This record gives sequence, structure tokens and C-alpha cells, in this order.
Amino acid sequence: MDKGYEKEGFETLKIKSSVANEFRIFSRMLSKSQSMTLLLMMDFFKENGISPVESIGPNMETLEKRISLLIKKRMNGMIAIMKDIEKNQTKPTVAMLYSLFEQTEPPKKKLILEKKYVEEKNEVRYREKKYLDTNDNEQ
Repeated sequence: MDKGYEKEGFETLKIKSSVANEFRIFSRMLSKSQSMTLLLMMDFFKENGISPVESIGPNMETLEKRISLLIKKRMNGMIAIMKDIEKNQTKPTVAMLYSLFEQTEPPKKKLILEKKYVEEKNEVRYREKKYLDTNDNEQ
């Protein structure tokens, strides 16, 4: 059933049988009901300012311009999406991979020195924490 037109009744139109058969074939080709096909056709003519009795010559040029404008807008949208993907996904990923494969040595850390107070001499001595023995109190 046609959405939005379920409660409306049907009317009959007097159409030649050969035209009706062609219209039914066209409706099946669009996978629409006959009512919706006719409505789509009328909307198309109204929106594009085309009359079925007139020549399409100059109106076709305006259609081409409209289509080219739509294509340009779509292309600009696609370009914006691709730039965003490149900025937020591709470049950071490449930078991370590059830093992984660069094989740089990590910076050497300085040894931590511990202050050791000796009561006898009142001197401060420094020892590397790495070699500090907990049982060793003097030195």
C-alpha cells in the first residue's frame, strides 16, 4: 500500500489500453504502484520546470548545471571527509609506526645518589644507590 495514501479511495481515468499497458510495465520497472508512479512523474515535471509538450533543449542545459552543482557539492563533501580521515587517523598512525621502527636508543637515566650521614666525621658521603648494601653502615 502507498504510505500516506492508505485511506484515500480510488478514481478511474480513461486511458487507451495500449498506454495503460505501457504505464503498468513502467510502474513495475520502478517497483512502485501505478498511483505512486504517476505522482512521482508529476512531481519530477513540477520540480524541474519541464513540460512534456515542450522541447527539452534549453531546460536540459539547466538540468545539467543543477546536476553538476550537486556533483560538486558531493565532491567537496567527500574531500572534506578524506581530509578529516587523513588528519585524525592516517597521520597519527604513520607517526606512531615511524617512531616504532626508528630504533632510537632511550635516553640514559642518571643514577640516583643517596646521602649518607656519618656521625663520626659529620661528613656527607655519596654512594650510588645501585651498589648500596643495607648491612654496610660505614664507608
